[in-house]
Amino acid sequence: MAESLVERRSIDVVPDAERHGTAFSQFTLWLGANLQITAVVTGALAVVFGGDVVWSIVGLVLGNVLGGAVMALHSAQGPKLGLPQMIQSRAQFGVRGAVVPLLLVILMYVGFFASGSVLAGQATAELTHTNDTTGIVLFAAVTAVTAAVGYRVIHALGRVASVICALAFIYLGIRLLDRVDLSSLLSDAHFDLPMFLLAVSLSASWQLAFGPYVADYSRYLPRTTSGRATFWWTLSGSALGAQWSMTFGVLVAASAGGAFMSNQVEYVVGLGGTGLIASFLYFVIALGKLTINVLNTYGGFMSMVTSVSGFRGQKTLSPRGRAAYIALIMIAGTTVALLGKDSFLTSFKDFLLFLLTFFTPWSAINLVDYYLISKERYDIPALSDPHGRYGAWRWDALTVYGIGLLAQLPFLVTHFYTGPLVDSLGGADISWIVGLAVPALLYWGVARRNTAHIPERTLYGVEDPGSEPVQEPVSGRP
Repeated sequence: MAESLVERRSIDVVPDAERHGTAFSQFTLWLGANLQITAVVTGALAVVFGGDVVWSIVGLVLGNVLGGAVMALHSAQGPKLGLPQMIQSRAQFGVRGAVVPLLLVILMYVGFFASGSVLAGQATAELTHTNDTTGIVLFAAVTAVTAAVGYRVIHALGRVASVICALAFIYLGIRLLDRVDLSSLLSDAHFDLPMFLLAVSLSASWQLAFGPYVADYSRYLPRTTSGRATFWWTLSGSALGAQWSMTFGVLVAASAGGAFMSNQVEYVVGLGGTGLIASFLYFVIALGKLTINVLNTYGGFMSMVTSVSGFRGQKTLSPRGRAAYIALIMIAGTTVALLGKDSFLTSFKDFLLFLLTFFTPWSAINLVDYYLISKERYDIPALSDPHGRYGAWRWDALTVYGIGLLAQLPFLVTHFYTGPLVDSLGGADISWIVGLAVPALLYWGVARRNTAHIPERTLYGVEDPGSEPVQEPVSGRP
């Protein structure tokens, strides 16, 4: 049982004999990962910073759909290639050049681990009758152990969380509607472009931040799994879960004001009731955060291994090595959580928008290469060979990535930096749109001139000792 439960694979390709599951597993995983307190806070920020209820919800819907579509396109790569997401980035940036976006991805995982641990630590502290610091440390330890077990337990956790958290949010929604005058909140609609675009950016950044690891959780699906099915189940689970949580956050922030802002976890639990109900809701908050924090820890571990292996040529990892990488993510994330727990809301909003600056150019380059340039054809063994067809560094892609970063700065709005063109747009942040469009067009123009390195079909090599090479089937594209 232990051998089947504890994952053996890390950054190596998953052979056909170990593939399992259906595309529907992506729906339950991403629904469960989004029905949680940090998504509630993300939705609340749209109102906290000046938006009204109606246009905040509309903006959040638009951002979740647009950002969710981008992340779901990444998810569809998993069954086809059987690889973690960032390994495939070596085809665009080079075997060693991929470390540039990878370092930023690792920073993202540490940041999300920290922000999730702040809120989950409050819930864990209430359940264990300790303080927030102890709660954060306990929650981090449980997250690390769960991530160390790997893929199967992560999906099992997603299935459980999707059901339990959905029921809890239905109950909380009913309780909230009993307390607020919904018609009054909806009647006070006043469109403000900067606030509307802030709402779009908040939810789009939430979705786009999943892009660097979403294929990690679809790579075990059978290679014949439809790309369209993977895309739609991922998009529907992630967008529905996030919008559900964020809408709840908008309504709570608009009706509760300072009571919610002072202690988000305590207010949400108090909304539900006291006694056993309160204990159950603290458990639900911790469970929802455990689901997403396990994804962040697992993704961070994968990214760290990918970074190191690009220079060491490492393809597999021992259980001891796996535990060491996961421990590093846990320690770093916990440290940031303990240092930043007293200024959570402002820091988290800036963190989300700043992350968006780094990951939109990466997403644009990766998707243009996969769907338009390489057309789903890769030489998987060459992804581990700095002297192979992809080389050690692909300076064309790295240059486009750098230009994509710089192009966003004039349009960026955060607490610590505001771009020079923001005032002329009425204070609106459109940096993420620029960050998708500019590098997508530039990379398409550069990469289509040199396609000699693209194989005629995907080459998998010998995937596992003793296994037979498999022919590549025709798969549907999303």
